Amino acid sequence: MKPRNTLLSVLFVTSALSTQVFAQNFDVVILNGRVMDPETGFDQVANVGINNGWITKITGETIEGAETIDATGHVVAPGFIDLEQHGLSPFGIKLNLRDGVTTQMDFEVGALNISEWYAERENNTQANFGTVVGQEFARMRVHDGLALDGPNVSMPYFFDYRIDAAEDGVDGWSVTRSTLDQMNEITATLDEGLREGALGVGSTIGYAREGITTYEMFEAQKIAAKYGRLTAAHHRFHPSASTPIETATGANELLTNAMVLGASLQLHHTNDYGWWEIEEKMQLARAQGHNVWSTWYPWTAGSGNYGASILAPDNWEDSMGYKYEETIFDPQLDRYVTKEEFLEFKDSEPGRTAIAFSPPREQWIKDWIKVPNFVVSGDGMPGLNEKGERLDWDSPFEDYAGHPRSAGSHAILLRLARENDVPLMFSLSQLSYWAAKQLGDAGIQAMDVRGRMQEGMIADITIFDPENVTENATYSKGKNGLPSTGIPYVLVHGTIVVSDSKVLKGVNPGEAIRYPVEEVGRFEPSNKEQWLRTFTIDTGGARPTLYDDILDDQSSLELPQSSEPVDYRVAKVDLTKAEPQDWFAQPNAMDDSELFLCRVHGVYEDKVTAQQDWAQALIARNSQASPYDPLSVTGTTGN
Repeated sequence: MKPRNTLLSVLFVTSALSTQVFAQNFDVVILNGRVMDPETGFDQVANVGINNGWITKITGETIEGAETIDATGHVVAPGFIDLEQHGLSPFGIKLNLRDGVTTQMDFEVGALNISEWYAERENNTQANFGTVVGQEFARMRVHDGLALDGPNVSMPYFFDYRIDAAEDGVDGWSVTRSTLDQMNEITATLDEGLREGALGVGSTIGYAREGITTYEMFEAQKIAAKYGRLTAAHHRFHPSASTPIETATGANELLTNAMVLGASLQLHHTNDYGWWEIEEKMQLARAQGHNVWSTWYPWTAGSGNYGASILAPDNWEDSMGYKYEETIFDPQLDRYVTKEEFLEFKDSEPGRTAIAFSPPREQWIKDWIKVPNFVVSGDGMPGLNEKGERLDWDSPFEDYAGHPRSAGSHAILLRLARENDVPLMFSLSQLSYWAAKQLGDAGIQAMDVRGRMQEGMIADITIFDPENVTENATYSKGKNGLPSTGIPYVLVHGTIVVSDSKVLKGVNPGEAIRYPVEEVGRFEPSNKEQWLRTFTIDTGGARPTLYDDILDDQSSLELPQSSEPVDYRVAKVDLTKAEPQDWFAQPNAMDDSELFLCRVHGVYEDKVTAQQDWAQALIARNSQASPYDPLSVTGTTGN
């Protein structure tokens, strides 16, 4: 029998070896940081152990690992999540990593050829990545005839495609209203992207407000809803302060569709006139169980291109009341432009970057940093220099010429929150948790394990100095792309990508955020017969149109005799110029899906003659029976 002290010595050595093995059982450890979890409210100085890309230990005990980060005096937070990053080139990704963004996705412009898009980036990207299928690209195929092949039909090549679309002098994707067949073709393209794993449907309807009909937009949201996926959109009237096209009107359209479909919705950059109304409705809708939310970025100016309709004089001057020489800044010229210069660039270089200031944001920003579920997304633009050339990974940050939101949208929020006494945990929710939570609720399972600092979560982690973190990018030339400081370490899936404030080249742990590919799509073409079968009763096949005989006899233009005024229209219509309306689509298209519920419009081979005859008969009839102008009828009961 061994002496007692010998046995204790053996037990001590065994225990020490066991402890040592346990202590070194981590790939990475983060020591002495203030660990903050927005979901649970956990906020303590602790040590974090990471294995195989996952957080496996959060403890006050001593731990060791193969790599060690000393986070003393720093916050250890969930990696920031950005849902509107358009600069997803190696340069743009690097710039966003310096701003603490571990998941960088484009939910606005999106992409086509989804399987190819993901394959191109797999094992080759520094941050987590994902995309929606883009409605604008689908419309470019149909209305501009662009092939749009390959893995890069997405940002940052987006403006090149817009230039190609405009070569014939018409931005078909923006201004052309779809016939029924065209609408079905567009929706089928969206369906194919969803089948291949896209996270939802992305829409730039705000740049195509004259081209995309309300029903086409409804169809886009409907196909996303068939997959249980979200729609994300820059809504139709953003920004506008004029009735009846106020900003909130565009939000209402999308919000109504989402609520009746029981679908998730994200509205992009709700940071202009009417934001308060939209956010009130968002909060009320969430309280009723709807998964809807908005994003914003903390800058006093927005960014787009000279060809954008929202910057045209009828909106920028007439609606918003702004002056070009006070609000439109050109980063390549490093100064504001006159109206004449603006119009010249609009015609000659419609894809050129313009920075548009919105003076009221100076005050609004201080409100936005306090709005629950208001998610921060940078809306970062492609990495270009002052000549419009693309920057690569090795390009100096000073060469970037564009909106500074590409570089500092997350650090600036942390600075603003610090200066305005906003609780840090609230800001972390705006930067990570609420995006992850809402995307998870939309069915994206990969986001259920992100946006949190908890054991069992993926180790996407941003470490920052809460007292000194700040943006450095400004609107001045040479400073547009200066990286944020005070964020010395960033981990993506447990791999250190930013170390001592330097992005490590060639380290590509970014994971694809997507749905599995499905074998069969879910698209069903819309048509009149399908609509009737679904939404009307069966009366033996009778067409619910007053003038069936007109279909067979185009010369029959007699109107029913009545002593009462004939109310046919909802709004004023010049019938001498109007053409038969496609049921789902535009007035100048004709197929077998006419607006059969409207007594004014029929189907004729000779559209112009028949419509003129019809209009004359209608005017004559109403002139006899009505004391008021028949072309300004309101309050109709049947259109």
